Amino acid sequence: MPSASTRDNAAPPHLLVIPFPAQGHMIPLLDLTDKIASRGGITITVFTTPNNLSLINPLVSARPCVHILLLPFPPHPSIPPGVENAKDIPHSVRPIMQALAQLHDPLFLWFKSHPSPPQYIISDMFCGWTQSLASQLGIRRLVFSPSGAFALSTMYFLWSERPKRKNDKDENEVLCYHKLPDSPKYPWWQVSPLYRSYVEGDPEAEEFAEGFVGNITSWGLIVNTFAQFEEPYLDYVKKDLGHDRVWAVGPLLPSDDTSGVTQRGGPSSVSVDNIISWLDQREDGKVVYVCFGSQTFLSKHQKEEIASGLDKSGVHFVWAVKEPRKEEDHDHDHGVEVGNNPWRFEERAAGRGLVIRGWVPQVLILGHRAVGAFFTHCGWNSILESVLAGVPMLAWPMSADQFVNATLLVEKLKVARRVCEGPTTVPNSDELARVFTESVSGSGGETTHRAIKLKAAAIDAIREGGSSEKDWRCLINRMSSLV
Repeated sequence: MPSASTRDNAAPPHLLVIPFPAQGHMIPLLDLTDKIASRGGITITVFTTPNNLSLINPLVSARPCVHILLLPFPPHPSIPPGVENAKDIPHSVRPIMQALAQLHDPLFLWFKSHPSPPQYIISDMFCGWTQSLASQLGIRRLVFSPSGAFALSTMYFLWSERPKRKNDKDENEVLCYHKLPDSPKYPWWQVSPLYRSYVEGDPEAEEFAEGFVGNITSWGLIVNTFAQFEEPYLDYVKKDLGHDRVWAVGPLLPSDDTSGVTQRGGPSSVSVDNIISWLDQREDGKVVYVCFGSQTFLSKHQKEEIASGLDKSGVHFVWAVKEPRKEEDHDHDHGVEVGNNPWRFEERAAGRGLVIRGWVPQVLILGHRAVGAFFTHCGWNSILESVLAGVPMLAWPMSADQFVNATLLVEKLKVARRVCEGPTTVPNSDELARVFTESVSGSGGETTHRAIKLKAAAIDAIREGGSSEKDWRCLINRMSSLV
């Protein structure tokens, strides 16, 4: 390790940050980048493409040490021209991963021509190809995981062990993650779709798999979680990787809890002020918040059953209804209906419920005293935001890491209740009505109590002297000492 005097005379560390263009991936990595920049003494370059630039600009404006590297989005036969973010096209994760991998050579040339190139790459786990880039350049790469340690453990297991089904047509065949704590088991239809699409021996599939192996061989790992939340899985990852360069620095937050969460929003049918004003008029803990993230599109039947369940329950609610894709425009013309009722659901529920189309200020909603339950798809960012708010969850995992996340919440920590699972499942409105009513009636006292305790643990982790704050300082010191 260099001496203190050597470090004082050396140029400050320079990092290249490479996000993956999906909201649930970009936002926490940008929050991490902002946190690094706030420390001072570090130069940061953030890679982006033209249509994602608006997400980066607020960070650049606030932090003079952050610079932008703008490159065109590489073409891909499955991605329409002009689409550069997963939120704009369904089932696009794999094509976007493949498209971005074409940036290897342009980035290599940029490094070679830069007068003071980065010594580190911090890139999203869906950018595993950057490990090869870092190796060629002779620099260190750190993986950023926007998923939790439990979910990440299952991914590492899949791509290192390459398990196979006995019957390729049996989606209910059970896979046991036998190396993980408690050997969790899941039917194959709940296994990562990126792994299920892998075909051994196919050149394109093997190149794709190499990216995930690159994550495992990377120099370091940064995880958006905290020790008290996932300690057994963090310990497992360190043991599995064979080193301790694993830093749990979450929950990652915007630098400003108010402007930070409102500046990154998009168009919405209800203003932030009107949402908060509406919540201000509700009783403590009596509102059910319903939101399924930026990537989940509900069918008309699913929306109708949720609407009917909310209608029958009589509870107060806020429901974030995603604008439909073009092929669903005929649904949107009639709004969300309850049965054959010709009136739009939001008109029927006026006063008792708030239906929001478009972007929602989720952090502000969950943090409001009126919200007592969160009906969620179990995306990791949504989970962390709910944990920080101390709000118990109603779990409907849909895909990807969400089934594993639901296990953590429902079975391990008992801060959530499983309502249903799977992207095509249509819940029963009568059962939903009962769950909604119970979730804000006070009958789930133990779940609420555990959620409040977990909130305290999360806040302790990120405050001065907490586990995440210590890991954060260790990460920064480690990178600075190796320059």
